Amino acid sequence: MLVAAAVCPCPPLLVPEVAAGAAPEMDAARAACADALGVLAAARTDLLVVVGPAEQSGRGTFPQGTPGSFRGFGVDVDVRLGPATDTAAERELPPSLAVGAWLLERTRWADAPIEGLGVGEPLAPERCLAVGREIGGRAGRVALLVMGDASACRTVKAPGYLDERAAPFDAEVARALGAADVAAIGALDAELAHELKASGRAPWQVLAGAAEGANLSGTLLYEDAPYGVGYLVATWS
Repeated sequence: MLVAAAVCPCPPLLVPEVAAGAAPEMDAARAACADALGVLAAARTDLLVVVGPAEQSGRGTFPQGTPGSFRGFGVDVDVRLGPATDTAAERELPPSLAVGAWLLERTRWADAPIEGLGVGEPLAPERCLAVGREIGGRAGRVALLVMGDASACRTVKAPGYLDERAAPFDAEVARALGAADVAAIGALDAELAHELKASGRAPWQVLAGAAEGANLSGTLLYEDAPYGVGYLVATWS
C-alpha cells in the first residue's frame, strides 16, 4: 500500500552545476524538494519507486543502481539511482529520473530498495492509473517520488509561449496535489496537458492510481513558475 509520496519538478536546472549563474533562482524549489524527501524518509518504506516522464509511449523500468548523467546539458555530473547492485543497467536514466536520483543522493537515501519508472507522456490516464495500482500493491509500505512539471506556457518567454489556459490548469493541479485529491488528479485532461506541455500529467496520474484507497493527506510546499514553467512540490502521507 502507498504510505507516502513526494511530488517534485524535474528541470535539470535543479542541479546547480546545470543552472550555473542562475542557480540561486531555484534555491527555494531545492529546499522544498529536500523537505518533501524528508517525508519519504520518515515513512519507513519497504520500496521506493521514482516515477518520471520519458519519451517512450509506454513505460520503462530502471533497476536500482542505474546510472544517469547531465553531460547532455554541458556539465560533468553523474548520478546513480540508489546504491549500485550486481545487476547491470541496460540504459541510462532519462533526465527526469536523473534529477530524482540527484535529489536522493543529496538526502543520502538508504532506507529502502529503489526502482525507477519512466512513463511515456502520451500514456492514457486509465493506463497510468492501472500502473499506479500495480505499484501500490507491490509491498506493504510503498513510497513514490513523482517527478514532473506543470505547464510550460505561463509567459511569453516560456518554452511553449503564453497560453491563457496554463495558469488555471496549474492552479487546479496545485490544489489537487496539495489536497491529495486522487479523483481530480485522475481526471486531468491528457490532451490539454499535452497542449500546455505539462510533463507531470502521466506521473501524477500514476500517483493517483497508487493512492486509491490509501486515504492520504496532502501538503503543497512550493508553487512557482520562475521560467514560465509551473514547478510544484507536494507531499502525501
